[in-house]
Amino acid sequence: MMSDPLEAMAEPGTPDDRRRFILDDTGFDEVPRRWRRFYRKWSGASDRLAANEVLCPVCKVVIRSTRELRPGDRVYCMPCMSRLIVGFGPTGRLEATVAY
Repeated sequence: MMSDPLEAMAEPGTPDDRRRFILDDTGFDEVPRRWRRFYRKWSGASDRLAANEVLCPVCKVVIRSTRELRPGDRVYCMPCMSRLIVGFGPTGRLEATVAY
């Protein structure tokens, strides 16, 4: 007997079990209007990143995603045109490293 397809989507380890986020425009004016909701300015050491955000090590801009980020995910920083790979840093939080 086949299992219900909705149950298969809810199993841990599948790409669909990631939390989703609704992004609003943050007023980040260094990219075209269409992409502004995917970036925001870093506020310094007191700034906390959400599960869908990672800091670009090149230009210090926060990259936002509509889905929860996990180690191994790839993101693109439009302001500095860097391709990044998400991973855990020495502090235990998600950090990005430059792929190229």
